[in-house]
Amino acid sequence: METIQRRAAILDLLKKAEEPVTGTELAARFGVSRQIIVQDIALLRAAGERILATPQGYLLPQLQKSDAVQAVVACRHTRADIVSELSLVVDLGGRILDVIVEHPLYGEIRGNLLIASRRDVQNFVKQLGRSQAQPLAVLTAGVHLHTIEAPTAAALDEIVAALREAGFLVA
Repeated sequence: METIQRRAAILDLLKKAEEPVTGTELAARFGVSRQIIVQDIALLRAAGERILATPQGYLLPQLQKSDAVQAVVACRHTRADIVSELSLVVDLGGRILDVIVEHPLYGEIRGNLLIASRRDVQNFVKQLGRSQAQPLAVLTAGVHLHTIEAPTAAALDEIVAALREAGFLVA
């Protein structure tokens, strides 16, 4: 398959996918290395495609449900508290869309998370351990932002109150 055809096929596959697709899955499907897929995704993005890279894989942003609400919250905690923070949100019906830190040189750095369940939390923590990467919050002494989505304003208020009560919100 030619490079241009492969990129078109990747984009088509992502448009039809109901869940994120990993680089490894794409590489196996198209018979190329994962690095080739990373390059293809970069070039598709450069061409204007809005492809998100998440811990679960690549996906195209979906339209937000009309009744869902979002808020950005400022949090602070140690690495040891990641599971508690993320689990608190998903247990109350929320989704953690991203993590954002303010870097003194680069400005805003955002990582797409799209964590919506305990399983997503567990997978994220496993990937964090396997990769030996550091969470973005290490750049800011634990301070970071999350965009949180909930099905209703009342549910979002409950999540924010629970984060405050647990001591995760920056005062």
